[in-house]
Amino acid sequence: MDMPSAQEAIASNRNAWDESAGLHKDTATWAALLDSVAEPDFSCLDPTITTLLQEVGVVGKDVVQLCCNNGRESLSLYGLGARSVVGVDQSRAFLEQARELAEVSPHSPEFIETDIHHLPERLQARFDIALVTIGVLGWMPDVALFMRQVASVLKPGGTLVMYETHPFLEVFDPCGANPMLPASSYFQREPFVLQEAIVYEGKDERPGPTSYWYVHTLGSVVSGAIAAQLQIAHLQEYPHCNREELYEQYEHQVAQMPLCFTLTAIKRDG
Repeated sequence: MDMPSAQEAIASNRNAWDESAGLHKDTATWAALLDSVAEPDFSCLDPTITTLLQEVGVVGKDVVQLCCNNGRESLSLYGLGARSVVGVDQSRAFLEQARELAEVSPHSPEFIETDIHHLPERLQARFDIALVTIGVLGWMPDVALFMRQVASVLKPGGTLVMYETHPFLEVFDPCGANPMLPASSYFQREPFVLQEAIVYEGKDERPGPTSYWYVHTLGSVVSGAIAAQLQIAHLQEYPHCNREELYEQYEHQVAQMPLCFTLTAIKRDG
């Protein structure tokens, strides 16, 4: 099977997310979210990323979330004291949901529709913190290019805060005959070709537009940050699952693998 170019993959992924957006609204989770975002101190962030953001210091800061999905995490940043919040995503359908949540919220984030690889000039060197959370890196054909874009929106001395799924988890197939047996190479460079609807809860067997999921080793993530003039300040791996419930079966094993990680990196002057 011929693999797409980076631009073709990005366009396919955008279409897949737009087509899946309605599935995310047709859930009890969405209804509960609409109720809870009305609270000034609303947060959907788990203790791991909450603690890290508090350690970095969000109070009074200008924060951007790159690939913000429906904006629920962007809105959570106000509860940690952010002065201003901008959410960026390429999915128009999910940003419509983000704006719907913002209308209920007492806060006023800005949501911008753009491909992460073509950020508007007005975002350059504007933010104290850039937040990247679960399930972003896998949609990026080139992680080094992604890191350069992240660095571009940070002020000198600004901090990238990342909370992601550990790439080692991609070796396993949670729906395989033996989900504990490695099913693919950690060093695979061709993307996984997906043709199912994109959902967070359970597994949806309905066909969806073709999308492409890339595996980037932890080394490539760190090297990409360094090459983008981001100085690594913190890197920690964890045994808990921070992605879809299908992957929770990998927790609490005698021979425990890493399931997620956090990283912070500071933009160097000059």
